[in-house]
Amino acid sequence: MFSHWLPFEWIVALRFLREGRLQTIFIMTGVAIGVGVIVFMSALLAGLQSNFIRRVLSAQAHIQLLPPKEVTRTLRGAASAPGERASEVQAAIVQPPLQRLKSIDQWQAVAEQIRAMPEVLVVSPVAGGSALVLRGSVSRSISLSGIQPELYFRIIDLNEKIVRGSTRLSGSDILIGTELASDLGLDVTDKLRVTTASGASSALTITGIFDLGNKAVNSRNVFMALHTAQSLLGLPGGVTSMEVTVRDVYAAEGVAQRITRATGVEADSWIKTSAQFFAAISAQTTANTAIRFFVALSVAFGIASVLVVVVVQKSREIGILRAMGISQGQILRVFLLQGGLLGLGGSVAGCAIGATALVLWQRYARNADGTPLFPLVFDPKLFLAALLLATLTGLLAAFAPALRAARLDPVVAIRG
Repeated sequence: MFSHWLPFEWIVALRFLREGRLQTIFIMTGVAIGVGVIVFMSALLAGLQSNFIRRVLSAQAHIQLLPPKEVTRTLRGAASAPGERASEVQAAIVQPPLQRLKSIDQWQAVAEQIRAMPEVLVVSPVAGGSALVLRGSVSRSISLSGIQPELYFRIIDLNEKIVRGSTRLSGSDILIGTELASDLGLDVTDKLRVTTASGASSALTITGIFDLGNKAVNSRNVFMALHTAQSLLGLPGGVTSMEVTVRDVYAAEGVAQRITRATGVEADSWIKTSAQFFAAISAQTTANTAIRFFVALSVAFGIASVLVVVVVQKSREIGILRAMGISQGQILRVFLLQGGLLGLGGSVAGCAIGATALVLWQRYARNADGTPLFPLVFDPKLFLAALLLATLTGLLAAFAPALRAARLDPVVAIRG
């Protein structure tokens, strides 16, 4: 019906595919299965990685800025006892210093400088340190964090972690974890006395109890208003760290290095502090890439093998076409079109198979409480990339058979 509108190469390519329809069906089925595997595995691993990253980084910042550590300067020119070497004297004098609680120098200016970076989303100051909480005759060691809720909750959304009460933080309020509340028999509206090493003490009202999904964190971490923590820790106007989130979590280490070069403040990214976790994520990415490569390779060999058979089967027809004046370039394009059409047709079916498998996975793969194992994202870019990859693979796989067909001698081919 449309043959009058199609170029010669398209007419011949489609005719060859129709005449060998059984081969065409088999190879397109193979391509479809390969593309379906690529789509399903890519979306599954992407969802798994996203879930891991979300769970790990939902309770911590992407980058943390810290004040420089105290260092010891060696004493020069110290006298040594008779028979004592200078190196022994130095070893006796140089001792690791105590790391005192101190503020980041000029942290407001540093925060503004970091906020100006296009990769940075949020910068939140934190005044943190160790303290004791007292409840009757019972005490517990805690790690307190003084925060500005409007900024900090954009990094760690405590509103989603609250199990009782609210996230209100005025000067006399405190948020505690579920484990600490259970250990001390506390609930919302109860009073809790917080005492620091300097002797500063304050009675605070519990306004909320949170669950960060980690027993140790829930038993130690507490949150209060920034100025309250500064007063308890003896840091008037100071902060001990700054929490930073960036647009691309995988670029956090590069951004941290830029921050250190620009401000001179030590910056540690989650990639550095959670090196083993990042290595596991990188290994998953490598495995996904390897799977896609070998599946694409098997698809390419499948298409190439079918087209080699077609060249042998159609050698007489190719010889006749060449004798009629069809150029080598046209014969080459005929077989390249066949490879491209096999790849495109198979990839369309494969995308449908992959999408169906993802829908079934999301519907039937459930946790014990009935919730999905983890959310899957149907990214149109993934399906488009699969279409392009399969079509390009078909074209590349068809090149060798197409070149062989174009080089056939017409007389030899007709004689068979």
